[in-house]
Amino acid sequence: MAIQSSEMPLTPEGRVYHLNLLPEELAGNIILVGDPSRVATISAFFDHIEIRKQNREIVTHTGSFQNKRISVISTGMGTDNIDIVLNELDALVNIDLQHRTVKSRHTALNIVRLGTCGGLLPDMEINSFVASQYCLGMDGLLHFYLHDKKIRNAEIEAAFAKATQWKPSFAEPYSVKCSDTMMNKLAFDMRKGITLTASGFYAPQCRVLRQDLAFEDFCPKLTDIVCENLHFTNMEMETSALYALSKIMGHNALTICVVIANRMQKTFAKDYHPSMEKLIETVLTRF
Repeated sequence: MAIQSSEMPLTPEGRVYHLNLLPEELAGNIILVGDPSRVATISAFFDHIEIRKQNREIVTHTGSFQNKRISVISTGMGTDNIDIVLNELDALVNIDLQHRTVKSRHTALNIVRLGTCGGLLPDMEINSFVASQYCLGMDGLLHFYLHDKKIRNAEIEAAFAKATQWKPSFAEPYSVKCSDTMMNKLAFDMRKGITLTASGFYAPQCRVLRQDLAFEDFCPKLTDIVCENLHFTNMEMETSALYALSKIMGHNALTICVVIANRMQKTFAKDYHPSMEKLIETVLTRF
């Protein structure tokens, strides 16, 4: 059955609507970043850039690094943007866009997100790297998709809910593991942990400016918890959607972040860009 245009809009040229890409313009190895300006920072390392596209905050550069074809794509901030980007990336490789039908042969993409985060443990140094072995999503996005609960880690979900006294009126937390293949290839020597994904930057991450929190600061309650021999190490805004949708769709995903704040020590990086460039070079070489 053909997928209707209201369900999968395309441009007049037949490109996926938000990414503004054709299938041949996407590489099988993909680096996702939040900041559109970071795309050019990464592609500056390429030996050759063949595609440059932009639509709104989504910028794509596809090229080659050491004979490996790679696409770098900015998502903007938040799980809602990841929902758009992941669905359209999947459509580019697993849907016949001309006939609007699902292909009989599945293609798996290799996707690594390079981002920034706040560290949740006192010993997490500013400008250090942390790879997300698991996510813990507080955003609720996964619950809109039919999924097998076997993709989730019930132990991590229960430990988080108990420690924080999570309110029933909030979205049910969900935990999904990264791609072991991607972890072993790209982040084998980096610190690993459980990454919290929040639905915002301020109150959802327990930051207080002028408005008080409706839910008590839960970060200190997580420092002593260990699940799967891992701590709750950091917090950001995209990984839960990336891991959940990649698992459902059959793609390989990993997040690696530069720690730019320590939430326990109340510190923030003066300039994290050199550390981000070091992470970029490391991942490009290992990709």
